[in-house]
Amino acid sequence: MTIIEFAKDLDAKGLNCPLPILKTKKALAEMASGQVLRVQATDPGSVRDFQAFAKQTGNELVQQEKDGDVFTFFMKRK
Repeated sequence: MTIIEFAKDLDAKGLNCPLPILKTKKALAEMASGQVLRVQATDPGSVRDFQAFAKQTGNELVQQEKDGDVFTFFMKRK
């Protein structure tokens, strides 16, 4: 597991689709280009959602991890 520096942390645990993505979109909009956002979510559907979100928006999904019930995504703002 690589340690990734992130500028902002978003806790979306307990939220169901599409809330984690909507909150991610809002958080990324407030960040500078190239900054990384860490998002933690518990919705299993979020794995597919974040991959699609990255493709659609051009923001990079740098890494994703799973630890128990928690999914962690590192999104780099385009």
